[in-house]
Amino acid sequence: MIELGKMQYLKIDKMGPIGLLLISEDNSREDVLLPAEQVPTGGVQVGDEIEVFVYKDTNDDLTATTQKPKLEVGEIDYLNVVDLTQVGAFLDWGLKKDLFIPYTEQKGKLVKNEKYLVGLYIDKSDRICATMYIDNVLKSDSPYQKNDKAEGFIYDIKEDMGAFVAVDRKYHGLIPKSELYKYYSLGDEVEVRITNVREDGKLDLSLREKAYLQMDMDAETIMERLNNNDGILNLNDNSSPENIKLQLNISKKAFKRAVGTLLKNGKIEFVDDGIKLV
Repeated sequence: MIELGKMQYLKIDKMGPIGLLLISEDNSREDVLLPAEQVPTGGVQVGDEIEVFVYKDTNDDLTATTQKPKLEVGEIDYLNVVDLTQVGAFLDWGLKKDLFIPYTEQKGKLVKNEKYLVGLYIDKSDRICATMYIDNVLKSDSPYQKNDKAEGFIYDIKEDMGAFVAVDRKYHGLIPKSELYKYYSLGDEVEVRITNVREDGKLDLSLREKAYLQMDMDAETIMERLNNNDGILNLNDNSSPENIKLQLNISKKAFKRAVGTLLKNGKIEFVDDGIKLV
């Protein structure tokens, strides 16, 4: 099956002066033309497989290209506005034909030569279009399981919920506000750990390691701060969570865990209003 809006390997079925006629591996009746100017140099023959992206050209005909666009259907990225019209805007996505974003899929007024975060989808007319409604593009069928590591970037932040992350740029993920220990901005790339896969497939994420690993890292952070502060740190169990976060960038719960380990190992002791190196 030939997939619109995706990079895929297709088989050369016929060759001619105008290009290559490609079919899918299942030998279905579908075919698509790879224009002659797109044919790789070095020689190809009938039966060879070639990686292409399938989209619709300016005549709305299905066509293939060996160029890789900046994103595929179901993915999101920042794209530059190259033109504005009354019905929508056009974005540069790395192909000869610019990407259309309908007016109804825009948030706010777009400005030419500015970049905006968009996702790729196929509309009811079988056209590849962009949208700024990212949640409608991301999927919930990721291959990840609890404690797996992944990468993504932050596409939305809500103070009452946390940071929304596009894991692998295509799966729904959320870092709860309780897990955000420093300031993040839209577009920040993050490495995360999956803490839970919800029933709907969406991912709960953490920026921190599993507790027993993170505790050692937090203890190292405290020791480093002590060494850089003449062996004394004005933090203890009675310190506010805000003050601990400000000085160490960890939660109060994590601080107490790490301090307990350091006390047990005889590396620190409590003093008035704080802790000090032994």
